[in-house]
Amino acid sequence: MAAISNIGLQFPRNLSNAKKENVVTKGEVLWLSFYSSRNTNKSNNEKRRFSLVTASYNDNSPGKVDTINGTKVNGTHVAEVHLSAGKLANESAVDAALVNSLHGRFVEGKLVYRQIFAIRSYEIGPDKTATMETLMNFLQETALNHVNSSGIGGDGFGATRQMSLRKLIWVVTRIQVQVQRYSKWGDEIEVHTWVDAAGKNGMRRDWIIRDHYTKEIITKATSTWAIMNRETRRLSKMPDQVKQELSPFYLYNRLAIASEETDCEKINKLTDDNAERIQSGLAPRWNDMDANQHVNNVKYIGWMLESVPTEVLQDYNMTSMTLEFRRECMQSDLLESMTSPTAKVIGESDNNSSNRKPHLQYTHLLRLQDDRSDVLRARTEWHLKQNEQ
Repeated sequence: MAAISNIGLQFPRNLSNAKKENVVTKGEVLWLSFYSSRNTNKSNNEKRRFSLVTASYNDNSPGKVDTINGTKVNGTHVAEVHLSAGKLANESAVDAALVNSLHGRFVEGKLVYRQIFAIRSYEIGPDKTATMETLMNFLQETALNHVNSSGIGGDGFGATRQMSLRKLIWVVTRIQVQVQRYSKWGDEIEVHTWVDAAGKNGMRRDWIIRDHYTKEIITKATSTWAIMNRETRRLSKMPDQVKQELSPFYLYNRLAIASEETDCEKINKLTDDNAERIQSGLAPRWNDMDANQHVNNVKYIGWMLESVPTEVLQDYNMTSMTLEFRRECMQSDLLESMTSPTAKVIGESDNNSSNRKPHLQYTHLLRLQDDRSDVLRARTEWHLKQNEQ
């Protein structure tokens, strides 16, 4: 076994006396990857995490890596990897190969794409857990890398080649997210995503987030997408050429959220008369815009929460969220955020069940301040945080 020691690794004691050895020129070799993490399982307290990385070598090209963890690295040359205080030979090439292997990869053939993330300090909220915006960013990043890794990606933001040729882009119409628990700073998660057709002109995308080590499902999400013309900003039919690109990647009849749990209920519109709280004067910034020249959908969540009472944000976790996107939001727009409670349930709750009853339910609306047209309708469910019960 060979291991990298000069990039901040800590090794188990049984490797402390490991001798220098050369990398084999064919077959497979294992080494320890370079991270440690906090285990949030209460029974195990804190543990150092060491992960084995698998590299395969080409018989015809001694010393050149073909794959790392099943990901092609285009014949990266590794002259020698060993445990010593000296410099690692060809260190930059190994680093590049390792980084490439962590970008994500296909599993289950080319039907499911998986990507691993670590929860960083700037991705957590006041309670030291990942925010809903962080989870949504993970979902979006994995979806985009799924398209780019599929070989059908065009020059657009997640668009296929045929979409790019026709100046078409994806727009999300509805997202539902269910959160079993929020990961903490230092935790590592893996996001799995896949797609399916949604009617004649739409696409469905599902995600599951698991704890990287225990494989526990901690978040489930589903979404529907439509195609828009980038120049006219109007919805478009899906061309047959685009359907042909996408259909080999469709995973039929697999739902991240079971049909009986899917939120299909109409989200009622809030008005000045029935909204309990209204926050006005919300203005998009330049950095809120995405590559499709409109406000990124993740930004809507923060604006939506602007009108939620602070004591709810402090004492409760959002365990379910359904977003219904009504129109685009541009940088010149000024928004109002509106919120009203729709239900309050007091009683025992099974926190391990996706069917548990919420303690609080809210309806939300984001609208343009000038003409009051809807931008986003939403519904959220909340549970009292465990340490507050």
